[in-house]
Amino acid sequence: MNSRFFRGLVVFVWMALLASLASAQGAAAAPPAASSPAAPSLNATDFDPEAVTQAYLARIPADQKERSDSYFEGGYWLLLWDLLYGLGVAWLLLGSRLSVRMRNAVGRISRFRPVQTFLFGAGYTLLVAAFTLPFAIYEGYFREHQYGLSNQTMGAWLRDWGVGLGIESLLFGLLIAALYGVLRRAPKTWWLWGGGVAIAFLALMVTFAPVYIDPLFNKYTILPKSPIQQNILSLARANGIPADEVYLSDASRQSKRISANVRGMFGTMRVTLNDNLLNRSTPEGISAVMGHEMGHYVLNHIYEMIPLFGMLIAFGFAFIHFMFERVRRRFGARWGVEGISDLAGLPLLAALLATFFFFLTPITNTIIRVNEAEADIFGLNASREPDGFAETALQLGEYRKLAPGPIEEWIFFDHPSGQSRIRMAMTWKKEHLAELAAKK
Repeated sequence: MNSRFFRGLVVFVWMALLASLASAQGAAAAPPAASSPAAPSLNATDFDPEAVTQAYLARIPADQKERSDSYFEGGYWLLLWDLLYGLGVAWLLLGSRLSVRMRNAVGRISRFRPVQTFLFGAGYTLLVAAFTLPFAIYEGYFREHQYGLSNQTMGAWLRDWGVGLGIESLLFGLLIAALYGVLRRAPKTWWLWGGGVAIAFLALMVTFAPVYIDPLFNKYTILPKSPIQQNILSLARANGIPADEVYLSDASRQSKRISANVRGMFGTMRVTLNDNLLNRSTPEGISAVMGHEMGHYVLNHIYEMIPLFGMLIAFGFAFIHFMFERVRRRFGARWGVEGISDLAGLPLLAALLATFFFFLTPITNTIIRVNEAEADIFGLNASREPDGFAETALQLGEYRKLAPGPIEEWIFFDHPSGQSRIRMAMTWKKEHLAELAAKK
C-alpha cells in the first residue's frame, strides 16, 4: 500500500463530502426574519410548527449565528486534520523504529507478557500525547477561547489534560494487555473476541466513570432542596428512576456549555446537571433537558449502545485483520514489525482503526443521533415543556450549527440539529395545545 496514495484518497473523499454539503447549504433557504414566538396562537388550526420554528431561529443575531456556524463547521475539518496528524505520528513511530525500541525496552523490564504489553500501551499513550500536544492545545484551549466558549486558564487546562492523560494511559495499558492476550491466543478469530473485550471495557467505563473518574475533573455536590430539585426528583420518580438526590457539577470553571446526564450502571447511577444549566436556563428549560437525559436511562440506551459499538469495534478489528499483513509486507522490513501480535506494530493497528472509524463517521453519528431524537421525544412527553425545550436548543446553538443542510446533518451531527429539535418540539406542541392552554 502506497502511503501517499492512501493519504490522497482520504483527502479526496473528505473533500468530496465537504463539497457536496456546501452545495446543499447553498440550495437551502435562509430562515425568514420573524417576531418572537413567545405568544403564538393556541388554536390548533392556526398553529404552524414550521413558522414558529423559523421564528425561534430568527431570534439569533446574525453575528452569533455566523460565529456558531464557523465554530461547528471548523470541527468538520478537525476530523480530517486529527486523522492526518495521527497517521503522521504513527508513520513517525514506525519509520523511525521508535516503536521497535519501545518494544525492546519493555522486554528488558519484564519477561511477563501481560506486563510488557501494559507498559508498552501506557508508554505509547504518553508518547503519542507528547507528539500531539501542540495540536491538542490549539484545539482544546486556543480555539475554545477564540469562540468564547472556555473559562479556563492555560494552567487549569493543562491540569485537566494531565489528569486525563494519566487515566487514559492506565486504561489503555490494561485494554492493550487484554487485546494482545486475545490476539496471541486466537490469531485467526482475535477480531471477534476483541469485540467482546471492547464491550467489557465500555461497560466498566460506564459503571465507574460517574463515581471514580468524573470527580477528578469537577466538584460534585448534592443540589440543595429547592423547587427545581423537587421537580427533577418528581420527574425521575414519575418515570421509574431510583433517584434520591440530584448532583450538581461545577462545569462553569471549564466552559459555558449547558449539560446534564443520567449516568451509571449496577448501582452507580447518578442524576446530574451542571451549574451552567442551573444558572443560565429557565425552570422550564431545565425540566426539558432533564426529561431528555432521563429518556436515555428509561429507554435503556446505554444497554443498546455498548453491544452495538462493541460490534462496530469488532468490524474495525476485522478490517485491521484484513489490512495489517498487506501493509506489513510492504513496509514491515523497514519498520521492524514481525507480525500483528508484535507490540511494535501497535501504531499501525491504531492507524488502521482510526481510518476505519473516520470513514464510518456518518454511520456512528446516525446511530447516536437516532438515540438522541428518541430521548428528545421522551423528554417532551415527560416534561411537557416544548418552549423550554426550544429555548435550550437555542442555547446549544452557541456551539452547534442550528440550521444545517440535510446531507450535512447526516454526516456530521451526532445530535439532531437545533432546527430539527425545535421543529419536533413545536410539532409536539401543536398536538397538545388544549392541554397547554389549560395548564396556563
